Amino acid sequence: MDNPFSANYRFLALYNRWLNQRVYTACEQLPEAARQQDLGAFFGSIQHTLNHLMVGDQIWLQRFIATGAAHGVDFSALTAVVDLPPGCTLDTQLYPDWASLKARREALDTAIESWLAQAPDDMASWTMAYTSMQGAPRQHPMWQALTHFFNHQTHHRGQVSTLLAQQGVDLGVTDLIALV
Repeated sequence: MDNPFSANYRFLALYNRWLNQRVYTACEQLPEAARQQDLGAFFGSIQHTLNHLMVGDQIWLQRFIATGAAHGVDFSALTAVVDLPPGCTLDTQLYPDWASLKARREALDTAIESWLAQAPDDMASWTMAYTSMQGAPRQHPMWQALTHFFNHQTHHRGQVSTLLAQQGVDLGVTDLIALV
């Protein structure tokens, strides 16, 4: 039987992929101009919000790779999907066109699921040390960062769900338990 921590994060990765697929499918009901329109959300538009998630995910994956290395575990398979340009910020538009954004989301979700499927069962208990984007040193258990990683996505997908609803697109049920 899986370690409950490991099973939880593997399940969250599955949910993450499932809901991202639904979000992107719903977004395709809108013309590009509507996805790009600033609707007053924290990152403005639907597409900019989804780009922010891509940046945030890659920043955290870089930190997870480094934490793995510090614990003697090679997570370098994630390196192929973590390619932030120098000077990247949380509002950098990495993928300004829809097709590349969608393709990278799919590749990233595949890599996240694969990484967590192969991660050691004790990974959630590791101590994680890194420097925040503001330059502050941070240190805490890996499970807290993993929880934040998935919670951050849920938070911003909720914003996208609202923006979609404002434009007449119903995302449908998004509850995690619906996946079960």
